Amino acid sequence: MSIGAGIVLFAIGAILTFALNVQVDWVDLDMIGYILMGAGVVIFLVGIVLMMRRRRSDVVTSTSVDPAADAQVTRRTTRTPDDTAGL
Repeated sequence: MSIGAGIVLFAIGAILTFALNVQVDWVDLDMIGYILMGAGVVIFLVGIVLMMRRRRSDVVTSTSVDPAADAQVTRRTTRTPDDTAGL
């Protein structure tokens, strides 16, 4: 979601800066456009970094026979890369 928000902010800032030729006495639309473009780039980069840091998990399933009960036992373990207890 943050990647899309960054692109939208950048596009709105570019429209304010380069496409509009409106002069308003109380605000500088070019400066607001540049600020929105900068914020869009920052939010886009933060979204990319957060997407790269997502956790990945491995699911290990093992099936064996319990000799005492003579029944099939299935064990499912989920672990993340930083989980050292499962190794």
